[in-house]
Amino acid sequence: MTLRVVEWSTGTVGRHAITGIDAHPDLELVGVWVSDPVKVGQDAGRLAGLDRDLGVFATNDKDALLALRPDAIVHTAMTDDRVAEAIADLTSFVAAGINVVSSGPVILQFPYGVLPESMIESVENAAQTGGASIHVNGIDPGFANDVLPLSMTSLSQEIDEVRCMEIADYSTYFQPVVMAELFGFGKPLDHTPMLLMPGVLSLAWGSVVRQIAAGLGVTLDEPLVERHDKVAASADVDTVSVQIPAGTMAALHFEVVGQVDGVDRIVLEHYTRTHREWPRPAEGDGCYRIVISGEPHMNVEMTHHGRDGDHNVSGMIVTAQRLVNAVPAVVAARPGLVTALDLPLVTGRGLIVGSK
Repeated sequence: MTLRVVEWSTGTVGRHAITGIDAHPDLELVGVWVSDPVKVGQDAGRLAGLDRDLGVFATNDKDALLALRPDAIVHTAMTDDRVAEAIADLTSFVAAGINVVSSGPVILQFPYGVLPESMIESVENAAQTGGASIHVNGIDPGFANDVLPLSMTSLSQEIDEVRCMEIADYSTYFQPVVMAELFGFGKPLDHTPMLLMPGVLSLAWGSVVRQIAAGLGVTLDEPLVERHDKVAASADVDTVSVQIPAGTMAALHFEVVGQVDGVDRIVLEHYTRTHREWPRPAEGDGCYRIVISGEPHMNVEMTHHGRDGDHNVSGMIVTAQRLVNAVPAVVAARPGLVTALDLPLVTGRGLIVGSK
């Protein structure tokens, strides 16, 4: 059965989601929402950067899109700076009986123990009322630190620590608000950006640590532990999002740690840089590295890059495709919030070139 899908936004992730929906044999694009009035009325194919029209025209009319009664909404709108409003949007979708896969707010990837119970119940009740499911995922938070590490632990005899790492050069990542205001790149080292305010790292990535703990049946100490350190630029650095003068912050390392009896057991770790110093992946400019210490010791490094060689472009693609390819499973799932622990194996079914 072909599922009718609306794509919600056409930004850095959304444009790739349109391409993915169009390529998926079990999905049909029936609507596109945009926030920019200039994009209203434009064909989805052109907004996605395709060389052809898709016959679906963008709109900023939310009610008109909901009236289409799609089977699912692929929601990729920016949520980092409007978490409460985004949760309200997603809640309204499922209350209307429309299933949702979304790249954010990432706090909903596994909100248990992170959000107040009342907020979780509000989303759950709306989904139950509408008979729809909601799944928030992507690559990180998402596949690189839920399905991938948990699958690896199936090979373990004994586990001392699970460490999920992102090591990446963000100099070609175009998100000025995220780079300057959330991360603080280009700011003085004594400046405290939003991300490093107490508790924010745990809000952003605590769901990752808690979901792995849930998957392994582990009860963590409370609260989670946050650690970070900054690196200044040794010279002026130009990025696509922000200018970084020498002496200002050019790289950030942080950890969100789940401990058991005071010992690190589950760690989410990021090395986020805008220059070519600090740890490097074995290949390319960005990777996800999973290290499972124990018996046996295991280390897996996942790298990706687009056909143009840029890992930030492919980062947007893998985020979009994790959502797009999950649509059939989410539509088939029970109503309510569903996490990676609730879904069956999600694959790239039907995407082999020439298989259609």
